[in-house]
Amino acid sequence: MRRSLTLLLALFGTLVLFFVPPATAAGGIGAAFVKTSDWGSGYQGQYTITNGSGATISSWKVEFDLASGSSVGSYWDTLMTQSAGSGGTHYTFTNRDYNGTLAPGASAVFGWVGSGSAVPANCKLNGASCDAGGGGGADTTPPSVPGGVTVGSPTSSSLTVHWTASTDNSGSVAGYEVSVGGGAPVAVTGTSYTATGLAASTAYSFRVRAKDAAGNTSAYSAAVSGTTSSGGGGNPNPGTIRTAPYVDMGAWPTPSLTAMSQASGLKSFTLAFVTSAGCKASWFNAYDPRQAWAKDQIDAIRAAGGDVKVSFGGASGIELAQACGSASALAAEYGAVVDAYNLSYVDFDIEGSAVAEPASIALRSQALALLQQSHPGLRISLTLPVLPTGLDANGLNVLNAAKNAGVNLDLVNAMAMDYYQNVDYGDAAVQAANSLFSQLKSAYPGKSDAQLWAMVGITPMLGQNDDGHVYNQDDARQLVTFAKGKHLGMLSFWEEGRDANACTGALYKCTNISQAPYEFSKIFASYTG
Repeated sequence: MRRSLTLLLALFGTLVLFFVPPATAAGGIGAAFVKTSDWGSGYQGQYTITNGSGATISSWKVEFDLASGSSVGSYWDTLMTQSAGSGGTHYTFTNRDYNGTLAPGASAVFGWVGSGSAVPANCKLNGASCDAGGGGGADTTPPSVPGGVTVGSPTSSSLTVHWTASTDNSGSVAGYEVSVGGGAPVAVTGTSYTATGLAASTAYSFRVRAKDAAGNTSAYSAAVSGTTSSGGGGNPNPGTIRTAPYVDMGAWPTPSLTAMSQASGLKSFTLAFVTSAGCKASWFNAYDPRQAWAKDQIDAIRAAGGDVKVSFGGASGIELAQACGSASALAAEYGAVVDAYNLSYVDFDIEGSAVAEPASIALRSQALALLQQSHPGLRISLTLPVLPTGLDANGLNVLNAAKNAGVNLDLVNAMAMDYYQNVDYGDAAVQAANSLFSQLKSAYPGKSDAQLWAMVGITPMLGQNDDGHVYNQDDARQLVTFAKGKHLGMLSFWEEGRDANACTGALYKCTNISQAPYEFSKIFASYTG
């Protein structure tokens, strides 16, 4: 939301879609290209430079051409220049100061996000053809097939698969890939994997394969199956969150979700915000989600029949997509939070500079597609700024980028607030909902009206907004009535602590209008879909 926190104001894809065996250029230095992810309109590419010679090298340079219609966007672990080439663009990648020196047997990796489908052509490594022979040869022997695959530890939303380690002619296995129900493989470094976000009382099959550093993959193991339990661990009523106001988890003292639920009549909440500490997920740069901070509260909410969304982003701090350098790293950070809290829902509040930043938008979209592949059944919402006329061009770009990357969006949540226009804020929230519906109808022409309304979420700011306009109790009743008629996907508001305080003062904690504690919450609690 467009508010500041009050305390201490995050790969895989189909690796074998395209693989160029590592050629060994003169001196036994080789370069190997692989697509680490592919979503049709673009892909994530990677080169591995391996020193197969007997002497240390102090630098490397990889050059290649991309045909017209394809281009390199964001990149990492390298420096890049580009120039016009024959029929496309010529790219030159050189080492950074920390990865140019390679001892015999050592490797360096760099990567990029590309648009279009063209792959590198006319590759040169340190001036010699990447296709030139020169000693060492390529490793084309795959690892052994993982054995002893078992599935256990069921909860209502997760299963854990274990296997015994594979062997490889190189001496070690680089990692494993797990396919859930025949889906895209999930990259794993150890010999176990927990699939989360699953449906209760449902059977799932798993297959595992190994891969080595050269990109060779074994055959899949035989499929084994497990069944999730009927209760405990996740949302007991998947898909039933219909009212979930935001809670500023950075407020002090830390909000009590159970106390809020009991006083307001609300069962579910959206917890704000997970941001970044470098490319690491962090609760507003204060707590590590991997340590399951506040999970006791979440467990209590679930035990009472509700559930939570965890929201990434917000107006303060740096969203993970702006801090991470690859889709795989970003997806891993998102996944760590999902796993720590056994989440069925995640929300991405994209505003400020992040809503207009092409590189992070593209990276986030790729990572969310990977996240859903590794966490089947996970529901993802985008929370975006709107005007009464709906999403602006930046918001539409965020939506379309996610859709084009293959993300299955649960809903788009409109921040119906701070229009800086002389309009009635109750009427404007309803108009924003209608406008967003029309935009979704254009984006998803195959969906029915009922399905599209179920993708619409509306989130006003209670009481006085930042721009001085007011959203009052009658406006809330108007929105609830509208939502009941259209069966909106979700209602929310910013923010539960402000509703609880019922005070006049700083906007981060007060609504600055006359109200009783939790008065808005009790109005919104009547909306059940």
